[in-house]
Amino acid sequence: MYREKIKVLDCTIRDGGLINDHRFGDEFVRVVYKALSASGIDYMEMGYRNSRELFPPTDYGDWKYCDDDKIKQVIDGIESDLKLSIMVDAHRVKEQQFAPVDESPVDMIRVATYVKDMDKAIELVHRSHDLGYETTVNLMAISKEIELDLIEGLDQLAKCPVDVVYVVDSFGALYCEQIEYLVKLFKQHLPGKEIGVHCHNNQQLAYANTIEGIIHDANYLDGSLYGIGRGPGNCPLELLIGFLKNPKFNLTPILKIIEEQMLPMLEKIEWGYLIPYMITGILNEHPRSAIAIRKTADKDKYAEFYEQMREAID
Repeated sequence: MYREKIKVLDCTIRDGGLINDHRFGDEFVRVVYKALSASGIDYMEMGYRNSRELFPPTDYGDWKYCDDDKIKQVIDGIESDLKLSIMVDAHRVKEQQFAPVDESPVDMIRVATYVKDMDKAIELVHRSHDLGYETTVNLMAISKEIELDLIEGLDQLAKCPVDVVYVVDSFGALYCEQIEYLVKLFKQHLPGKEIGVHCHNNQQLAYANTIEGIIHDANYLDGSLYGIGRGPGNCPLELLIGFLKNPKFNLTPILKIIEEQMLPMLEKIEWGYLIPYMITGILNEHPRSAIAIRKTADKDKYAEFYEQMREAID
């Protein structure tokens, strides 16, 4: 449980922003930053660096774009060793601009990609690396990938300067044996790279699967406050910090912000384990259909939704 190389990244604002179109208020982002700073967390993910051409600002909040000036404004005046990251989708890069790292509040750029877009992801890694940023590649929807294609992609990543490569259980479909297999596969094909895990909670396995990753030497771990994230959400940060025995972590600020901010928020926007998300998880399907049905009068017709999903797959 205690391993000095372990780094914890909070994705509350980025993954949670998928619920509310990234419309978190500045004060909320600021208090999250303060709480994570006080807790000793290693990284905070501020959101996406997305294209305004592809995603018009009339439809989204500031954390869809994560402009450097906006980040500076929100964290201004707070003493902190907390590092900041942003995420960029490799298949949605348009006119995004990145300043050199010494001119930016951002420390790490995380590139999210599917295996089919590996060339785009690697180009973005090179661009970010050349500007001085720490980099990760987060391999999304890995439960859907053909292993031979995955291995080819990993072998490409092994030759580029990326620091960390993540196993991402986008659909919450994986079990601990599969996490073990994938982490070991990544380590085999990515010598010298760190491995990360990002787990979704469709089957209430995000925490257990993150622990499984730790057991097999994944050193970069993602979580979020009270598990906030699209659909069923992510590994709860509070559980993860409670498990890790590193004395640098302080659980109290995390519990306090959950009391003061996350519980009231949960009364307004929905996330967490629910049967429709469980169904998409066991069927290894994207949660979009479950998200859609939760917005209708049939949101709790679980058996009907299950049969519809099975019929659609067949």
